[in-house]
Amino acid sequence: MKSSQIHSLERLFRRRVPTAEFCSHELATRLVELSSELRRQLGILINRSGVVEYVIVGDEKGLVIPDLKDYPLGKRSLRGLRLIHTHLKNEPLTEDDITDLSLLRLDLMAALLFTPGRQQISAQLAWLSPDQRRACTVVDPITFLDRIDLDCAHFIPELEADLEKAARATKTAKEVQERAILISVTSSGTRQEAEDSIAELRELARTAQVEALDEFIQRPRSLNPRFLMGEGKMRDVVIRALQHGATMLIFDQELTPAQIRSISAMTELKVIDRSQLILDIFARRAKTLDGKVQVELAQLKYLLPRLTGRGVQMSRLMGGIGGRGPGETKLETDRRRIRDRIASLERELKELSQGRDQRRKQRVKAGVPIISIVGYTNAGKSTLLNALTQSDVFTEDLLFATLDTSTRRLRFPREREVIITDTVGFIRLLPKSLLGAFKATLEEMRDADLLLHVVDASHPRFEDQISQVRNILAELGLGDKQELLVYNKSDMLDEMRKKDTVAFLRVRQSARTQNSVMVSARDRKSLAPLIDELQRRFWPEEDAIQTAP
Repeated sequence: MKSSQIHSLERLFRRRVPTAEFCSHELATRLVELSSELRRQLGILINRSGVVEYVIVGDEKGLVIPDLKDYPLGKRSLRGLRLIHTHLKNEPLTEDDITDLSLLRLDLMAALLFTPGRQQISAQLAWLSPDQRRACTVVDPITFLDRIDLDCAHFIPELEADLEKAARATKTAKEVQERAILISVTSSGTRQEAEDSIAELRELARTAQVEALDEFIQRPRSLNPRFLMGEGKMRDVVIRALQHGATMLIFDQELTPAQIRSISAMTELKVIDRSQLILDIFARRAKTLDGKVQVELAQLKYLLPRLTGRGVQMSRLMGGIGGRGPGETKLETDRRRIRDRIASLERELKELSQGRDQRRKQRVKAGVPIISIVGYTNAGKSTLLNALTQSDVFTEDLLFATLDTSTRRLRFPREREVIITDTVGFIRLLPKSLLGAFKATLEEMRDADLLLHVVDASHPRFEDQISQVRNILAELGLGDKQELLVYNKSDMLDEMRKKDTVAFLRVRQSARTQNSVMVSARDRKSLAPLIDELQRRFWPEEDAIQTAP
């Protein structure tokens, strides 16, 4: 590039456009002249005060918009910058132009159309549309710039107000703090399994008080190492999220630190995965000191490998001989603090664990049988505990409503009793990094004489949930524990029979072949067969006496 051309580009920075005009005729003419000389696309980003903030030099086919960190979106609908750029072959706005407009939430996109050697300049404009049925409004090219009647000083603020009004209108009547797009990308399993998994992600989002605005399921032959899904599809998802007024993207699969960085570089929306969402729910639900320590420990272990920095920052200098130098980077300092906090929490957890050990030893020494209620999350475990022991353990129709363990005594006739413990529910694709948050639950189950495996009989894929729970128990070394299947929510089976007779018959057949008990935790009268079965298992000699002639 010639020095004269460089000086011409530098002078563009000092231009100021009247605030009412999208681009002055003089500036447009100069852009076209320089673009024609360089045989490259040129672009300028103008702020709402009419100041040229960025000059972009592309190639013959397009240009790359720089990082606009000085103009963050925040809570605004538009960024506060409009892009004016040249097209060398008189071609209209391209799909890439519209994608940039939508993705970056620019105030306006304009292409200056011309044919080299000819004086005529046309312009084609586009802007985001408040109408949810279409992403953008694209006007036909206008031959003479002087004929463009567009007062940017009034048009852009009015457009932003309309976009914000449209975004508010899409919200539900029940306002929530966060709004998300749910994304599942998997190259294994069936379409039905992917739909089941994202349905569960939707329930996790509801539990975390996040409104799910839309869902995307993609099943590519191979996963993209940078974005999980293809880059083009990722851009479509981000544009859809911005149109709906979403504040975050939630992935059903666990993302690597590199993938989170790549996706975050494409959008200013928050990017989290299933594990992070579950950890957030754990943090909300933990009430006891034990539970809070476990959750914080799990969060820090999840965060540590995902901590990133921005190069070497000399955060402090060390004094003394042999101590002078750049010192620690900010990133290294953060990592060291997290490691120190992890070590401190592990010591605290060990002390708490010793207290639990003493209490469990006392129960074992007393010779009282111990029952642990296990099962898939939201199967009705806490409701069953309340019904059996007439207690008031917190229950709610949400996933992971119970995180802290609850222990109660269940009394039988003839002064017999057992200790029964409620535990946190399991879930499919539970990351191993989260198993530490189940520490108290696991310790209780290891001492149990019987696992009461509660199943949501009304769930259309209850067999999969049974399998998931048993697989997790096997991974934890608890697969050989004695188990009693309890099919809960029998009061909902009549409704199930009306909607899906086949599923209803599967439940009935499974309950018979698994030697299980069918109950409704909301109806204490239905618990009699369960109580009889527990009494038969722990005190068979009394059962034999009662049945003797």
